Order: sequence, then structure tokens, then C-alpha cells
Amino acid sequence: MTARILVVDDIPANAKLLQARLLAEYFEVSTVSNGSDAISACENGNVDVVLLDVMMPGMDGFEVCRRLKAEPATAHIPVVMVTALDQAADRVRGLDAGADDFLTKPVNDLQLVTRVRSLVRLKVLTDELRLRASSTHRIGVEGLLSHSGLLQNSLPRVLLIDEQTSSAAHICALLDGAAEVDLALDPQSGLFQAAEGSYECVLVSTGFAAFDPLRLCSQLRSLERTRSLPIVLLAGTKEDERILRGLELGINDYVVRPLDPQELIARLRTQVRRKRYNDELRQSVSQTIEMAVTDGLTGLHNRRYLDGHLPKLFERAIARRRPLSVMITDLDRFKQVNDTYGHDGGDEVLREFARRMRKSVRGIDLACRFGGEEFVIVMPDTDGALAEVVAERIRKEVAQTPFAVSGAAKPIPVTVSVGVSSLRQEGDSVAGLMKRADLALYDAKTAGRNRVVASAA
Repeated sequence: MTARILVVDDIPANAKLLQARLLAEYFEVSTVSNGSDAISACENGNVDVVLLDVMMPGMDGFEVCRRLKAEPATAHIPVVMVTALDQAADRVRGLDAGADDFLTKPVNDLQLVTRVRSLVRLKVLTDELRLRASSTHRIGVEGLLSHSGLLQNSLPRVLLIDEQTSSAAHICALLDGAAEVDLALDPQSGLFQAAEGSYECVLVSTGFAAFDPLRLCSQLRSLERTRSLPIVLLAGTKEDERILRGLELGINDYVVRPLDPQELIARLRTQVRRKRYNDELRQSVSQTIEMAVTDGLTGLHNRRYLDGHLPKLFERAIARRRPLSVMITDLDRFKQVNDTYGHDGGDEVLREFARRMRKSVRGIDLACRFGGEEFVIVMPDTDGALAEVVAERIRKEVAQTPFAVSGAAKPIPVTVSVGVSSLRQEGDSVAGLMKRADLALYDAKTAGRNRVVASAA
């Protein structure tokens, strides 16, 4: 998987070295020598991962990272701090500034490549979600990642999988007040617990006596319910190969023992912040899809949804040789309502009609606003005779109880005309089914309105 990497270092030799290593792995690499140029490059939208030197004159790497993460347009870009500083306090400072990872010079080639690839995979996912969400929710989506509320709303729920009780107790103590930690002592039970619980991160210890922790990580990545769940590996000091293999398998981060509490908490916060950001994006995408197929005024499905779903119901009815009926309703003389009481009054009538219609049909029936004052109800497993009964029930419900409208001295009378058609098992089509219902509606309107007409079988 290729990506665009930005190397930021004021020493040309260092920048060239990183560039050569990444070019050898077929990444696209550009370099800049100061923080201002780095911010400008990221704002132009052509960067997937930033490798950022810490010790630079003028604006140091910590400040560059803070500025990138503070701007909604660049907050989603992964930043890896690259520095000769190797103290835990320095790593924590970088993570607190918003960095996604931290590499110590001299950088190990394999560690560099696996880290970058891991972050690129995450960036691809985030970009796809951002693209979908921004199609209709452009405002507000950009700022989610840097929003402090992503961590302040509640403590993250974390699952720790560690079979050593003393080690587990120590880790739980380190995270006291920073996370709600559940413990699984057995790796297989931990796998099921992770899949069934609403966790925001899984901490996997490598200290299993007779089980490969990377097998557990692989299983977590294979399950649909845990595929996007952040995994942090808690490894020993001489487990570099296992850590690198874990990064290739898709773990998100690791912490080496002895665990520094500040670093552990900072790395956990980074993973939770990004997960909550992606969860917000997924929710936004779901809401966007829902909005695309829902009529905003009545809350019913709209014509777009009907056009996509009716053919499926039709095909299923044909395949199972089951009845299927459609009714099209039209509010009589609705223009007069709008002319007399305004469009607000007309909207009140439409909402109330939709409520009464929904009350008169089953949960399996598909009720849609077809457009204007026309509505469609698709009734699976319903023959023509029963569909006429339902249509007549809706007609009476509308005609017998006047509609309350703001600005009217008293509730106003409203009537509805209904056309009904039913599936013909031989030689029928969706277009034919809808056409017959529409012609029946036309007959109901021309015959005097406020009536139900069924198409000829």
C-alpha cells in the first residue's frame, strides 16, 4: 500500500536518509526543513503521514504537532515524532501534543516501515469515512478529532487480557482513574468478551505461558465486531521481533515493560481519541444514509427508498408465489389547504396524515411519501381484497376525523382518494404494478374523490 509521506527535518542528511528508506518501499516522499513549511504542506491536503523531527530551530516538533492537531483540516493526519530523545517523559510530551507515534533515532528500518504502514491503513479508513460523511455533513465533521470532548465525556472502557494476576493487578492500578478496565485472564474468553462488550481498546499482554499473543491479535482483527477495535500490545524488553510482527498483523500500538504510567495512559488516550473520531464518522455516515432515504417532513421513507426496495419485494413475491399489493393515496384538493392556511398548515396536514396512515398498516408494510401529497404503501403477503379493506380503513380514518391546523378556528375536513393494485404472477412488472395503482387512483379522483378504487385483476 503506497502513500504520501512528509519528512520534516532541518538536517538535510537526516531527511535524505529517511527519504531513501521510504522510497525503497515505494512510498511517495517529500521533505521540508521547518515547521511552517510542514504545516503548509499538510494544509494542501497531499500528506498521508508526517515524520516530524523534534529538535528544530524556531518552531520545534512539539509545537508543529500541536498546531496540526488543533486545525480541523489537518487533525486527522497521523504524526510520528522522530527524535534522538529516548526518555519516557519525551514520548509522553509528544503524545500529549497529539502525536500518533514516536520513533527514536537511529530509526530501525523495519520498525519505521511497519509503523508507517500501520498508520497508512488507519488513514485510509479515516479518509473513506470522512469522504462519505462530508458529502452531506461537511460542517462539523472536520473538527471531531481535535475536539476535547472526545475524551472528556466519559472514561474509556478497556479490556485487559493478561493471564498473570500480579501483572494484571499492576496495570489496573496504573490505569485507575484514567479508564474503566475489565480483566480477562484467559485469552479465548478474552476474545469473546472483546466481541460482546462495548470496549474502546484492548490491551494484550505477551506474557502467556502456553498461548501465542499474536494469535489472539490476529483473531481480534479477523472478527467483524472487533476488526476496528484498537489493540495495544504490552511487551517485554526483548520482544522486538514479536512487536514488529504484531504491527504487520494490525495492532495499533505497543508499550514496553517496565510500563511507564504516563506513557501507557497517553498512548491509550491516543487510540481512544481516534476510535471515537472514527465512530463519530461512522455514525455520521449512517445518519447521512438514513437522511437520504427518509422524508424529512413526515418521517416516512421517501421515493428513493421505494425505488430501491420495491423491486426486491416484487422479486421475492414472484419467487415465493406470494401476493403483493400496492396502494397510492392522494389528499383531495390539497392545494386549497395550502392556499387557505399556508404551507405550514399544509405541512401539518401531511404530518398528521402520515401518522394516521402508519397507524393503519403493519410493521412489515412499506409506507412512503411518493411526492407532494401522494403516498404509497406496499403490502407484502396481501392480496387485492385485503388491500382494499386496508385502503378503505385509511380513507374512513381520514374522512371521519377533521385535522387540526394552526390558524384554523376549528379542525378542517380532509379526504383522500386511493388506488389499489395487486401482483399478477404471470408477466407482471414493478412498473406495471405501479401503473395500475396510479390509474386506479385517477379513476377514484375522476369519480368524485374520497373513495377507493382497485384495478381490474
